[in-house]
Amino acid sequence: MHLGHVTSNVSFAAVAVSFTHTIKALEPFFNAAASQFILGQQIPLTLWLSLAPVVLGVSMASLTELSFNWTGFISAMISNISFTYRSLYSKKAMTDMDSTNIYAYISIIALIVCIPPAVIIEGPQLLKHGFSDGIAKVGLTKFISDLFWVGMFYHLYNQLATNTLERVAPLTHAVGNVLKRVFVIGFSIVIFGNKISTQTGIGTAIAIAGVATYSYIKAKMEEEKRKGKAA
Repeated sequence: MHLGHVTSNVSFAAVAVSFTHTIKALEPFFNAAASQFILGQQIPLTLWLSLAPVVLGVSMASLTELSFNWTGFISAMISNISFTYRSLYSKKAMTDMDSTNIYAYISIIALIVCIPPAVIIEGPQLLKHGFSDGIAKVGLTKFISDLFWVGMFYHLYNQLATNTLERVAPLTHAVGNVLKRVFVIGFSIVIFGNKISTQTGIGTAIAIAGVATYSYIKAKMEEEKRKGKAA
């Protein structure tokens, strides 16, 4: 999971944010492919087709300042693969323990794995410039409070994502994760006063319609499955 977040941030640093979001909008396809070819879960063609407007819509909504370089592209693709395997293997592990315990173990392991490279690669620069520059820019109190709230919201986001994964299929979780990008765009409009283009509006509408289609098809499949068991 943390490999996915690290590579996402590398991609954000290397290319325009919209380009990273566009590549990461392909996550449901990675998830569907992994579910079908690795876990052996049959994904109906109608469900595959319903993913297309979701990806298309989010891509349109994000694609306002396209830039490209291989570092950003490869990092975003690695992030997609990482989050796909995170969902699949976390879901499999939830047969033995609940989502809260799964997330606790993941966080502890990630902390142990991430500390050495973080100290070696970023430690000297952080001590030399990072803290002092940040404090000089916003002040000590705001610097500490911002660090606290970023960490808190980051934790809550991942905790809720893991709890949600316990209750839905990995593919449904991936579709919801893609729709999140539409809400990011919406919040940026409300909070930061960003203007919305016609392309962004159309893309958002297409993405929401795609999620609605996916949800409807998935609900019909679940209903038919229940009827089959009842019979």
